[in-house]
Amino acid sequence: MEDIQTAIVLLSIIVGLLSVIIVTLLAVVIALLVRLNTVMKSVSKITTNVASATEWLSPTKVFSELSGLFRKK
Repeated sequence: MEDIQTAIVLLSIIVGLLSVIIVTLLAVVIALLVRLNTVMKSVSKITTNVASATEWLSPTKVFSELSGLFRKK
């Protein structure tokens, strides 16, 4: 009878430890996803800025804006 009680106690401890480990792993995954989301937002802003900068490097865009400035006057 003592062997069964010892086994039940050990299994209960193992289940408790595994529960703590699973909750910890879930928290780590959620934290990583939040950080990944902030990095992706930053990358999206950078991509938008690079796209607008390369648009201004186009000679067609520069000349059309310059001609638009002179037409307004």
